[in-house]
Amino acid sequence: MRISNSFSEGEIQIMEFILQTLLRGGTPTMAARHKDFASLYRKVMSMKTRLEDKKAKASSVGTIGAVDDDPDIEIEADDESQQEAV
Repeated sequence: MRISNSFSEGEIQIMEFILQTLLRGGTPTMAARHKDFASLYRKVMSMKTRLEDKKAKASSVGTIGAVDDDPDIEIEADDESQQEAV
């Protein structure tokens, strides 16, 4: 399934209906019955995923992950410090 960045006439109508309904204080539940609603929803979810992927790629450049705490290393360090104290 290929999802374009442009919207069909029906998808634009459904977005307009939802926005007008919300501005008037209503609920957009009637919009779900429109034949283009599923198509619009898939497009929006695809765009959201693309943005999240783009942000993840941008934020991972030049960063270093945190070191996992290893309890074995702490025990060894405690043993060595105790031996030095003796």
